Amino acid sequence: MATDNTSTAESGYVQPEVDVRALTEVLDGEYAGIRDLVRSNLVRYASVLEEADELGVDAFRERVRELVVGMAATGQTGMGFPSEYGGGGDIGASIAAFETLAFGDLSVLVKVGVQFGLFGGAILHLGTARHHDAYLPDLITGKLMGCFAMTETGHGSNVQALGTVARYDAEGQEFVITTDGDHARKDYIGNAARHAELAVVFAQLEVGGTSEGVHAFVVPVRVGGEPAPGVRIEDDGRKMGLNGVDNGRIWFDGVRVPREALLNRFADVTAEGVYESSIENPDRRFFTMLGTLVQGRVSVGGAGVNAAKVALVIATKYAVRRRQFEAASDTEEQLLLDYGLHQRRLLPLIARTYALHFAQDVVRTQLHDVFSGIADDPQARRRLESRAAGTKALATWHATKVVQECREACGGAGYLAVNRFAALKADSDIFTTFEGDNHVLLQLVAKGLLTHYASEFEDLDQLGMVRYVTNLAVETVIEKTSVHKMLERVRDLLPGGDEWDQEAGLLDSEYHLAMLRYREEHMLAGVARRLKRGIDQKRDPGVVFSQVQDHVIAVAHAHVERLVLEAFVAKVRAVPESGNKVALGLLCDLFALSTIEADRAWFMEHGRLTVQRSKAISREVNDLCRKVRPLAVDLVDAWGIPAEMLRAPDLVG
Repeated sequence: MATDNTSTAESGYVQPEVDVRALTEVLDGEYAGIRDLVRSNLVRYASVLEEADELGVDAFRERVRELVVGMAATGQTGMGFPSEYGGGGDIGASIAAFETLAFGDLSVLVKVGVQFGLFGGAILHLGTARHHDAYLPDLITGKLMGCFAMTETGHGSNVQALGTVARYDAEGQEFVITTDGDHARKDYIGNAARHAELAVVFAQLEVGGTSEGVHAFVVPVRVGGEPAPGVRIEDDGRKMGLNGVDNGRIWFDGVRVPREALLNRFADVTAEGVYESSIENPDRRFFTMLGTLVQGRVSVGGAGVNAAKVALVIATKYAVRRRQFEAASDTEEQLLLDYGLHQRRLLPLIARTYALHFAQDVVRTQLHDVFSGIADDPQARRRLESRAAGTKALATWHATKVVQECREACGGAGYLAVNRFAALKADSDIFTTFEGDNHVLLQLVAKGLLTHYASEFEDLDQLGMVRYVTNLAVETVIEKTSVHKMLERVRDLLPGGDEWDQEAGLLDSEYHLAMLRYREEHMLAGVARRLKRGIDQKRDPGVVFSQVQDHVIAVAHAHVERLVLEAFVAKVRAVPESGNKVALGLLCDLFALSTIEADRAWFMEHGRLTVQRSKAISREVNDLCRKVRPLAVDLVDAWGIPAEMLRAPDLVG
């Protein structure tokens, strides 16, 4: 992305000036107003950061609930609900609000996510007018608290195999909800242990002795503050973090709910006991129902990016205050951020955070367009589900890595609870697991790539996917990837053709994109070939898939990194000529080259890098770090995190 004046010091590089306010406007985008509302609410309730340490678990849970209801009164949490029920009618704004809330206490964030995203989102997207009328007005204000009872102790990510059963009793026109053994108990359910009055319960629907698959029901779990008849609730107890959220376990012993309790947007049961659905294929019906809940993954991915920002602001500001060892002077110790190694530790993480921020902008827009009917075709929905899964995985792994690196970069002071790293580390760690384990999500991404998001996408279990790919798609995949053509495209971008040690072109974004596309397409063709070879040898499809899972995860990871780079490059190109554009270009180059450098072994194994060019990339990364170093504080300030949220007196003053 670098222009002529940003390539090398010898060619007259001029350090750009960052306009922090203007850069914040670029980052906040169209939702600047809602983000500022959330920032104001965060400052108003900043005391919760201390209260998380000072209060006991029970008192802290009550405080978190109080804050969530208080924020709901400002309209912040209801942005995604229809205006006729008191919401804001803007899905994209609701995600932007949630992302921004991640600057503050993460128990508050997760409580908001459970109440308005999961519980509220399920009623909104899986229910119909009768459910909306009955529940949305009180749900949006926080007067009616609920929980999202999907996960079970024995089934985890395998939602299709849930053990809770809902049998239809035609005579009483009721569903009877039963927990079929401890493996089928609902577990880790936020809001369940103390506050929820209602639960959206996912259960296997049985009508007339026939199983119709997993469906969702609205079930009362408390009456007058006590567990409802037939409902047993147990507190999950203290967790590694997020102890302001009351996670619990729920068992149902023949709990009866009226026929209208079925969330019936996609399927219904008549009074006489006849099952009806507009979607005939049961697998497709299941994935359609789950697809409406993709909002949670988009939300968690954005929250992960913003939790990483908090850690990076603290570590960066500490690194320009703290001095250690004499280096450039005999009389004064050197600032941490002036050391090349410290730059290497923090600045590529800042660049990757910017990249993921812009990638999150793309997936948020896709979500808004699909759920608002702007992009209402099955292909758009499938692309959204895949992109949401992949972005969530990379963003939350990034958050975990950033918090750890930043804690270490702040030494012993970073280990003190007063400096927020303890809370950030404990509270954000679960992000890699909830709303889908990241490795499972990346398999979903790979499935979409291997089947070209074909109409069969929702209908295939693991065995079906392997058969589909090997019998129908493998030649198409290999032809589509056209690895030999990609090779020519990469070569053509480089001055000197086959002379791969030429340094020219290293700062060309087309080169960066070509490298990441080549890696993705080569990996995709390779996994398709391995699947086909296994089936041709008449081996069991499940075993074949299991043996290439590492390859499947690698291709999904490569795919999402390519999407992230494309989003960053597009954003930089769209910014008007300015110091901010130059600064963003430096970050984009740093993200791209550090990504290539991190996987240099693969690129060298596959003939994309010579030893000389690999070394040249490392030199360029170091040079970019030196150029970004004077801009670092401005670049993290542009994230607009209120000073009250940093809560790190020992580190940032």
